[in-house]
Amino acid sequence: MEDMKEKKFEDAMARLEEIVTQLESGDLSLEESLNIFEEGMKLAKFCSAKLEEAEKKVTMLVKQGEDSYTQVPFEAEPGAEDT
Repeated sequence: MEDMKEKKFEDAMARLEEIVTQLESGDLSLEESLNIFEEGMKLAKFCSAKLEEAEKKVTMLVKQGEDSYTQVPFEAEPGAEDT
């Protein structure tokens, strides 16, 4: 697997989807399942950190007034966590 620092969020999510499909298929040995599960956990942690970083950027860029910026917490749309 390539270095996590160079991986893009979209690439990591695509690989996570592949891992889920492979694990759900039940066609892997226990050892193979554990190996890709471990990879998936690393990818999930990476994606979570990237999303947190993006959330912080959004929070910092919310503009209040004409020339002043204020930090406003980012809030996901209601029900967004269900998708």
